[in-house]
Amino acid sequence: MEVHHHPKVEKKNFKEYFFEFIMIFLAVTLGFFAENIREKITDREHAKIYAATMVSDLSADTAELKNYISYWSYAADNVDTLFQLLSVHEPKEIPSGKLYWYGLWGGAPTLFIPNDATFQQMKSAGTLRYFSNDLMQKVAQYDQLIRKMEIYENQDEGIWTEVRKIHSQIFYVQFNEAANDVYQSNKVSFDRKRIDSFMQSTPPLLSNDKAVFNQYLELVRSRFMHSKVRDADTLLFHSISLIDDLKKEYHFK
Repeated sequence: MEVHHHPKVEKKNFKEYFFEFIMIFLAVTLGFFAENIREKITDREHAKIYAATMVSDLSADTAELKNYISYWSYAADNVDTLFQLLSVHEPKEIPSGKLYWYGLWGGAPTLFIPNDATFQQMKSAGTLRYFSNDLMQKVAQYDQLIRKMEIYENQDEGIWTEVRKIHSQIFYVQFNEAANDVYQSNKVSFDRKRIDSFMQSTPPLLSNDKAVFNQYLELVRSRFMHSKVRDADTLLFHSISLIDDLKKEYHFK
């Protein structure tokens, strides 16, 4: 009967086991670090893409805010002039062309609509974490300022409707449109003479009642036009600052 001999297995000593353990440990650890580095590089690349899109959004906001500030500053100044005129004169003592021109601005309708698609996408996807803590805080602060403006603009919408109602009790539509045509023409080619000529004209009014004018002015006062300008100025400052921070962080030109 044939006898099978089992091969002789050499036993490893402690040093060999320890060496194998160290090698496995190092392989796992290096793999972990390599994966971690890869993820950070990937996150950085994604962050740079988001940052570039956000810079584009903020640049659009900056342009719109400059127009918004210019418009509301002009509207607020004209409304201030209307307040001053009616504080010392009866409506019938003021050339009706002036009342039409300065009264036009109480119903100013311009809104600021932010370009926040990138921020909203990052917020919903949880990718704001790609940015540094400092950048995240600045982006969040910018968004808070936008939400503050939106709250005030939503409140103003109801007041604007009431302003328009009282406005329609004082001014004829066709002559109000004539005043607006002067403004629209001056947006293309400004001509102070055109404005002065209209203000010296005498289109008829639906009402010279000072009580109606007073009601109109109180509603217009509630629109806080100068506050709109200040809030937009603050937002513009933060928009420009955030653009600079993003460009520095991701080395954009």
